[in-house]
Amino acid sequence: MTTISSDQVSAKVRDTFNFSVDKFPLSGPDGMSTPWYALFRSDTSNVVGNGSVTDRYVPHTTDDVCALVDAAGEAFDGNIDVKCHFRDGHYVDIKPTSADRLKVYGERDNVWPRVILQAGYDGKAFRATMGYYRDACANLAMMSRVNGTSVSIRHTSGLRGHMDSLISTFNTLKDGWKSLTDVITNLQSRDVQMVDFLNAIYPQPAEDASKRAATVHRERTESIVRRLQRENFATGRPSIGDDFKVSAWQAYNAVQGFVQHDAQSKTGFKSDFDRILRASRDANVKQAERLALGLAA
Repeated sequence: MTTISSDQVSAKVRDTFNFSVDKFPLSGPDGMSTPWYALFRSDTSNVVGNGSVTDRYVPHTTDDVCALVDAAGEAFDGNIDVKCHFRDGHYVDIKPTSADRLKVYGERDNVWPRVILQAGYDGKAFRATMGYYRDACANLAMMSRVNGTSVSIRHTSGLRGHMDSLISTFNTLKDGWKSLTDVITNLQSRDVQMVDFLNAIYPQPAEDASKRAATVHRERTESIVRRLQRENFATGRPSIGDDFKVSAWQAYNAVQGFVQHDAQSKTGFKSDFDRILRASRDANVKQAERLALGLAA
């Protein structure tokens, strides 16, 4: 895979985030003075965030985001590529270009490390999360309950003046890839009964439930099973037996993939990245992760 320089990475970040987020005072009726401020994008004048801030709040800058990305690059030996997104804050999808893949099953079920950096304007700490990209289903997923796969970075301005600390933080996150791959390997080694797994996430409707509820449950189950069978074939696994047992890894990814791709296909999401964020926050995906990790414990 082609390696791009740190200067090229920074240029991609700056080209995407070629605007500032600035703070302006808010006025009440008849020009009444208030202690509150709002944040606006300099290029579109759109409001950023859902609330107001005080005079003490200092918005972070594109250079702060570049400092975070540069620190990640140093931790991954300068070998990263990035995709950038703005969703009321800066999101950077960081792809290490020389990192080892994990062969989960055979030659066609592989995962590679991916880091999602979130720098919001909500007053919370910046966050970087180690996830995985799986070739068998084209999913980018994050397992939030795996230890060592998420770090917080204090929301402060002038981050470039703290590079040693930032690099150390991303080195810690890099070590989280080993924790994540250990978990994935364990999930692949544990069998689950797929119908029981799905019913624990999406309980069957009560006998007196509406016909619509029964139809939704049946169609959702069929859609997840079809995804499971496609991924089973794509990865070269044997046919699923009559007992409908699969690995916990397959079961989790079938639910995660359904939520990321199939369940959202009718809702008009603007980009793949929006679907990734939505799936990472979805309660059913989180429940699937809890169940899978519980089986692998």
